[in-house]
Amino acid sequence: MTTAIAAVLCLTGAAAGLAQDTAPAVQKVTATTPAPKLIVMIAVDQLSADLFAEYRGKFTGGFARLAAGAVFPSGYQAHGATETCPGHSTILTGNHPANTGIVANNYFDLSVPRDDKRVYCAEDESVAGTASGGGKYAPSVKHLLVPTLGDLMKARDPRTQVVSVAGKDRAAIMMGGHQADEVMWLAPTGLTSYRGTALSPVAAQAGTAIAAAIAQPRPGLTLPADCAAHDIAIPVGSKGATVGTGRMAREGGNFRAFMASPEADGAVLATGAALRQARKMGEGAATDLLILGLSATDYVGHGTGTEGSEMCLQMAGLDRELGDFFARLDATGIDYAVVLTADHGGHDLPERNRQNAWPAAARVDSALDPEAMGKAVAEQLGLPQPLLYGDGGDYYLSKTLTAPQRKAALAAILPRLRAHPQVEAVATAEELAAHPISKRAPDVWTMMDKLRASFHPQRSGDFIIALQPRVTPIPEPGVGYVATHGSVWDYDRRVPMLFWRKGLAGFEQPNAVMTVDILPTLASLIGLPIDTTKIDGRCLDLLSGPESSCR
Repeated sequence: MTTAIAAVLCLTGAAAGLAQDTAPAVQKVTATTPAPKLIVMIAVDQLSADLFAEYRGKFTGGFARLAAGAVFPSGYQAHGATETCPGHSTILTGNHPANTGIVANNYFDLSVPRDDKRVYCAEDESVAGTASGGGKYAPSVKHLLVPTLGDLMKARDPRTQVVSVAGKDRAAIMMGGHQADEVMWLAPTGLTSYRGTALSPVAAQAGTAIAAAIAQPRPGLTLPADCAAHDIAIPVGSKGATVGTGRMAREGGNFRAFMASPEADGAVLATGAALRQARKMGEGAATDLLILGLSATDYVGHGTGTEGSEMCLQMAGLDRELGDFFARLDATGIDYAVVLTADHGGHDLPERNRQNAWPAAARVDSALDPEAMGKAVAEQLGLPQPLLYGDGGDYYLSKTLTAPQRKAALAAILPRLRAHPQVEAVATAEELAAHPISKRAPDVWTMMDKLRASFHPQRSGDFIIALQPRVTPIPEPGVGYVATHGSVWDYDRRVPMLFWRKGLAGFEQPNAVMTVDILPTLASLIGLPIDTTKIDGRCLDLLSGPESSCR
């Protein structure tokens, strides 16, 4: 896919498949090495530390290159609400969701002057005629409460260029920040951006090429020999469907299937390369920032789980696409640094877990649905309905309740939740507000530490529940949605953090670090002063030996 779009966009540089060892020798990076001219930030949606470890020995392309750099295999999205929007909000802000304000993909604001009280994390709900779903929202960065690395870079030097391209709007927006020069994401029409914002000529050309690719049917991919062990059909649902043996074939025009394949990631990478070339990013006086959000792994994980042939094909394809992208960057001669991480991890579907030595894996009891529970309690106590609103782990009580009604509702709901066999913990807003954000290493955080890092008093629920481990919060699997993430457990919190630059001596640090450490690490790399009292992360020393990259 990268090569096809590159041809349409007349991209210069190396051809696909260029050997990774053909770059000329460079000086070893030391504490006195000048700042790189280009930072490339890559977020792979749902790339868990477990998934990276499983395939690490099979990578030969872009992932293999990154794995030769500074590797932190136990990076953490430390907070409890391990969803896409909160995770992306931590990567380039240095802050937990408690401070970014991005507590979930969706939260409820019962004061919103529209019928739909659900608020999408990357929308402007004040725009007339909008709704949180169904493509009816107005994309916006307004809910992100803190600056991003790109915002800080541009504040220091307005000549800095910041471009953000992703498969999903929330990925492009949360990492791009408030001052990005271009922000765009994939759509059935190719590429799109904020309402009223026209794509640049190169972005429009890339969008046309992507739309043409979507319109073409795709035959099934050939399964590599080392994927054969994953090629096992797993029955899901009650209609005879199976997952685990897919080959990513699709009909022309099937955008969802396009998104669940390496094609989508290749489209983002090719667009990023084209915009870099057109803007001459990395060739000016200031360091530039190119942000790339690769979403296909998440669509594959949701649609078919993490351990089938589909994910094996996705990992191989993504590795290849990354390798092609880096080869093109190499050919420019630009001194660039790459960071790759993920917004959250992921968990396989319970049906396959039960076949593979974990019989306790389960789907969530539908009785825990906020609407169902609220209805039952309201009828029991004679309270007005709807009583409860919720999306994920946050539950919101109706604002129409009197103080005595609210007290009675909580007295009925909280014991019921805490007694449920699938519920690990329930914390109230008052309890979380009184709990400080932890400064300890994320691998030793308590349950309250995890939930607190996702809690914002104006946006989070009246109480938050955490399900027990390996309880999938999808009561009944549907088309394209059989597995998910979002839990407080480490399979959803742990992600790889990989740093690479030509001349950077590689090393492995298995101790726990956090995605909020990325901003101060990059800021130090480019000599950007930051107020460390306003972030949750710390600088990670990328130089092996006595020297330090943290200034």
